[in-house]
Amino acid sequence: MCACIYACSCVSVVKGKAKKAKRVCAVEPLQEGEELCDTTGRKWRLLKLLSQSDAEMFYGGECCFACYVVNSDVCCSQGAKDGKMFNEQNFLQRAAKPSSVDKWIKHAKMDFLGIPSCVGFGLHADSYRFLIFSSMGQTLQSFMDEGEGLLSEKAVLQLACRVLDVLEFIHENEYVHADIHAENIYISPAQQTQVNLAGYCHAFRYSPGGRHVEYRESSRTPNEGAIDFISLESHKGAGPSRRSDLQALGYCMLRWYTGALPWTSLTHTPARVATEKERYMEDVPGLLSHCFGQKKVSSALQGYLSQVMALQYSDQPDYRALRAGLSAALQKLGGSLEQPLDLQVRTPTPTQPPHYPQAPLRKLSDDHRNLEPPPPPQQV
Repeated sequence: MCACIYACSCVSVVKGKAKKAKRVCAVEPLQEGEELCDTTGRKWRLLKLLSQSDAEMFYGGECCFACYVVNSDVCCSQGAKDGKMFNEQNFLQRAAKPSSVDKWIKHAKMDFLGIPSCVGFGLHADSYRFLIFSSMGQTLQSFMDEGEGLLSEKAVLQLACRVLDVLEFIHENEYVHADIHAENIYISPAQQTQVNLAGYCHAFRYSPGGRHVEYRESSRTPNEGAIDFISLESHKGAGPSRRSDLQALGYCMLRWYTGALPWTSLTHTPARVATEKERYMEDVPGLLSHCFGQKKVSSALQGYLSQVMALQYSDQPDYRALRAGLSAALQKLGGSLEQPLDLQVRTPTPTQPPHYPQAPLRKLSDDHRNLEPPPPPQQV
């Protein structure tokens, strides 16, 4: 039975409007068939390299401990002592323990919460840190790439509600995600009601001991994460807050539904992107007008963005109100969270803004749940 594995050290390069990105490795990937041993002594065999980014490589893999095989995703990242993979491991051990997730699900009477289940971790060859996850499906970005189109409003609202559930949980546990985008969202083709939010390399503890951090620019590395979607705080090197995640989700919703953001063509110049985001934080109608063009503006997206853009840095979001607005709009469209995701990819119409190719992201992944791993991206 198969699994997937992520490892670092590669750079994505997009040529023109090509559908696929050429990925150029910065260092040698691990060899297929190589075995990793986690801290409990279990061994995991790398099967196939699935995708690469500037920070990680993602492989299909299998557990080969005690003569049995388990479906899992193995995440291998370079940097034995430090680095972003260590930050993700720290988050998972501190704030996302399976027992904590299960307790939250029972208390909130939920059917599912899309927090990745980390089943192992370790160091390899003094150069790689790896995490091992239960399978999660394939990325939302891979679904969208298959059609080079847009999602329906129904699908956008279904996704937003599921991601919002995860954000409320991690925010309650003193962390923010800080890098929400389609490559970090996973969907099981077999169970398309389940949406996982992964990719916690940039997770930030915004409220250690229950006390919100102060806003201080240049206290962190600026522009960390996918430039199109990160918050203004992340652009300026300040610690991201709860509103940062909610704003990023809003940017994602706009991109998925309309195809572009005002700064999509500027992602090679993060400072200009930050300027545009700062301007549109005070002008939600202008942001919507730019994205929707001649189309009718979604009242659900308008209501959501109006609420999150009005939040101050340390404000406590009203998750219930945000969820209620999205859920009500979803019901009007005849949808619900119990239905499979409506992932019929739409083709942009002439009245819609042009669909710009997605800028290279700092983290790409191609995770899978209970399925054979897909072939690696074709190079162009």
